[in-house]
Amino acid sequence: MTRHYLLGIDTGGTYTDAVLYCETDGILAKAKALTTRHDLAVGIAEALDKVIDASGVPVGEIGLVSLSTTLATNALVEGQGGRAGLIMIGFGPDDLKRDGLSEALGQDPVLYLTGGHDVHGTETPLDLGPLAAALPELAQNVSSFAVAGYFAVRNPSHETRVRDFIRSHSSLPVTCSHELSSKLGGPRRALTTLLNARLVSMIDRLIGACEGFLNKRGIEAPLMVVRGDGALIAAAEARLRPIETILSGPAASLVGARHLTGLAQAVVSDIGGTTTDVAILNDGRPALDADGAVVGGYRTMVEAVAMRTYGLGGDSEVRIDDRSLSLRLDLGPRRLVPLSLAAALHGPAVIEILERQLRATHMGRHDGRLAVRTGVPDALAAGLATQEAALFARIGPSPVALDQLLTATAQLATLDRLVARGLVHICGITPSDAMHVLGRQGQWNRAAAELGLRLAMRRKNGAGQPIAASAEELAERIVERLTRQSAEVILSASLSHDGLADVEPARSVLIDRALRREPGLVRFALSLDRPLVGLGASAPVYYPAIGDMLAVACEVPEDADVANAIGAVVGRVRATVTVFVTAPEDGIFVLSGAGDGRRFADEETAFTAARERAEQAALEQALANGAADAVMSSIEEIDAPEIDGRRKLIEARFIATASGRPRLAQG
Repeated sequence: MTRHYLLGIDTGGTYTDAVLYCETDGILAKAKALTTRHDLAVGIAEALDKVIDASGVPVGEIGLVSLSTTLATNALVEGQGGRAGLIMIGFGPDDLKRDGLSEALGQDPVLYLTGGHDVHGTETPLDLGPLAAALPELAQNVSSFAVAGYFAVRNPSHETRVRDFIRSHSSLPVTCSHELSSKLGGPRRALTTLLNARLVSMIDRLIGACEGFLNKRGIEAPLMVVRGDGALIAAAEARLRPIETILSGPAASLVGARHLTGLAQAVVSDIGGTTTDVAILNDGRPALDADGAVVGGYRTMVEAVAMRTYGLGGDSEVRIDDRSLSLRLDLGPRRLVPLSLAAALHGPAVIEILERQLRATHMGRHDGRLAVRTGVPDALAAGLATQEAALFARIGPSPVALDQLLTATAQLATLDRLVARGLVHICGITPSDAMHVLGRQGQWNRAAAELGLRLAMRRKNGAGQPIAASAEELAERIVERLTRQSAEVILSASLSHDGLADVEPARSVLIDRALRREPGLVRFALSLDRPLVGLGASAPVYYPAIGDMLAVACEVPEDADVANAIGAVVGRVRATVTVFVTAPEDGIFVLSGAGDGRRFADEETAFTAARERAEQAALEQALANGAADAVMSSIEEIDAPEIDGRRKLIEARFIATASGRPRLAQG
């Protein structure tokens, strides 16, 4: 009998991890490679080649490939993504003010069309004229479209017509809001759809890179992707709904943490290059956020683990406040390319820039900062303003010093916009550089890290004194700051879980005294009620000190560096569908959701049809998502109060869930 092996991949902001796993033998091999954002296929191929060769497993015996990623999460945290055109059907400009939609939209274009439906699915006629007039120009300035219709979850026909019209006149991808959520709340559904549209090209490139490698190596196993709730979906479905992959990596890490530690109760904190993700394990299972995942400050309609994501990681920007009398540091939320990594990737050019700046008599405002193109396809640079295009043209595939790139103060804001679009990386000092200087990490170029910190220590504090006496002293302060900020975000997530979200650990005097063990007549102490599990490649060097600060037992599993990749291959496929029945008037029952609306004259007949539709749609989705055999479960929620002695149906919700293990290749 053929033995199947499972290949797990996790593509993060800095590293791509791979594991080859067998359910009977555990991890057979693991490997890492740098994530190559300019061409994701390079890093993926390197990691997978390493792990396959190390395991000695014939590729024909690999039965499943599963992918988790933090790329979508990182993009939203850092405010990155492609430029999207938002088409609002039946909405007006005032609706942009709700749920953070205006802030999320930024400078991207929006077009309003007459149309939409009411709560029972009755339409206002759709006018496609403004879209026909605007589309030729719009299609030249965006990389994707998002379509959101008023009450589209009750009747999606207008969204579908707009989508089909755009597709017939353009080759750009289109996302409709009803495809992502069945929940009411038009502006938040529009926000979710907008973010999805921005992520399409990124996730498409990631999946394409994986598929290209599998084809090249002759691996015919199904390719799955981890969703934000920890479930698996087929790669083809993830391409259509990339928003569902936000918190994919963190969700996989929770599954991996449970598998690696055996702990049923734990606070799990996963530190990467860009973010720290914190979640709680209760009875061996992560809770889901019923209100939708919050990432990058936006609450989406994506069902995901109740995970708190913070812009704090090993590659976080080190921000130095030199106005106070003593040194003050803050980390993140923006990710920089560490100088040690930039030098490892680009060779002596980085060292030469830093040495030139260090030889200068006076400190420069932009010392230790470089810019380099991310290497994404040129099509993603569509719609740049004149100043942005001119600056972008002066940045190449090799780092250029900001003191030579920027000739006017206003250009810094222009550069920031290029960074936000995901077109340019800034290189600078990070905690990873500090760790290289201290000899606790050594995978990249220590000389560049030391030069960067020596440049930074030339800065003066408010008293006119250098902020540090040596690069090592500054490095220690940076690591101390990461320890403190990590403790604060872990406390913040834990307090939020306890219903105390209004307590801000970074601002609380009492928490500050407890963390610093400050003596006094009244002594403050705090801890967690369960162990802390530290995950991530750098967890062994950071988390023992974080556990000490929080006065809690801290466990860093042996394979903490590949927990996400492990979690990616032990998950299940799960599909949930909700169908609604409402009563707009006596004797009329309207069924909506998971297809066209239907009207019935009898409540029980409508309910039976709703149950059948929900279960059938859930089963079809589970099979499309790659399930081999699906088990069905259903719940019903019926709001029917008595009004003046008569039962009145407000809304009935029929929720069906189909789940099962993914299909394996037949060896």
